[in-house]
Formats: sequence, structure tokens, C-alpha cells
Amino acid sequence: MITLYGMSSSGNCYKLQLACAQLGIAHVWEEIDITRGEQLSPEFLAMNDRGKVPVLKLGDGRTLAESNAILHYLAEGSELLPADRWTRAKTLQWMFFEQYSHEPCIAVSRFIHKYLAADHPRRASLPALKASGEEALAAMERHLHRLPWFGGECYTIADIALFAYTHVAEEGGFDLGGFPQVERWLKRVAQTPGFVPMRDAGAVAHALIDRSS
Repeated sequence: MITLYGMSSSGNCYKLQLACAQLGIAHVWEEIDITRGEQLSPEFLAMNDRGKVPVLKLGDGRTLAESNAILHYLAEGSELLPADRWTRAKTLQWMFFEQYSHEPCIAVSRFIHKYLAADHPRRASLPALKASGEEALAAMERHLHRLPWFGGECYTIADIALFAYTHVAEEGGFDLGGFPQVERWLKRVAQTPGFVPMRDAGAVAHALIDRSS
């Protein structure tokens, strides 16, 4: 049995909940509240000395950090991680894009809007984050004009990685109305077998499903 440590309202942690649900992977979920500093406890730092969620712990005690690395591990041998060399590389391309060009602006904007006070100094960074986030969404829009999924013709862990924060991007001040292909893709993800919503964003996911019917 594996154990996953994370905060359910975090997109990076939600990726793993969604992957486990769709792959039928039994696991123990340990909730870590980063707003209370629980990721800085000695016990957690022994698993990931960077003090960040999520973390995967195997039955033999080995631990793995970084959400997309954990996604890759969980999906090994499944249809969510293509066996074809080229398709796998394209899947990884979009996962690297998610962590380098997407998450640092869209997820951070959401964090600032959702968790920081209206007068917090980090709010001064919101205009720049919005501009960068819209560039990332535009890149996704262009890709989705050509192909239905980010791995190509099939749903993969690249879609899981990008869905996590894109489907709650409006909580970070982004208007997805200007990205119709992205909105259609979000609906397709929400209709994939075994889909589960982010724990504190269930209404968002259900609205996606309802609008597609």
C-alpha cells in the first residue's frame, strides 16, 4: 500500500488523487495543511526536506516528491503513460510546460487570490502573473486547435497535470471564456472514466459536466 501526503485543495496534490482514481490505485491519503505549516514538521521534512507537498511514500519507506514525477511513477505501464517513444516524449513536453510556464503563474495567482489578504504585498505581482498565465493558456489553445489531448490523440497524464490548475484558473482571476478550445478540453477531461473532482472545487467540475450534456 502506498501513502500520499498532500493538501486536497492544491492542484499539484489533486493530480495524484485523480490519477489514482482513474488507475484504480489503492492508497492511503494523509492530509497536510500547509496553511498551518504542517509540511514543516520534522516528520514531513524527513520525507521531503524542501517542505513541499505532495509526497509519495512506498511500503518499503522510499519517498518521492514533485507532483509530475509522482504522476509518471503511478502511471507506468498504463494507458495514461504512452509506450510509444514519441508520444511519451510529447506527453512529458507538456508536463514540463505545466511546471515551468503554467503552474508558476496560474497556480500562484490562485493562491494569492484564495489565501492572502487583500492588502498583502504579493498582490502587486498579480498583473504580471496574469499576463504570463494568459500566454500559457494561449499556447494550450493553439495546441488544442490541432489535437484533442496534450499527449496527442489520447488522454494522458499530461492532461491530468494541466487540468489540475486550469479548471480552477478563474479562482486566480483568469477568464477562460477567451479560450474556447481549452473550455471544451476541460469538459472532455471531466467526462473521462473514473473522474473525481478536486475536493474543494467539486462545484466547478460538476458544472463542466453539466454544461457538456
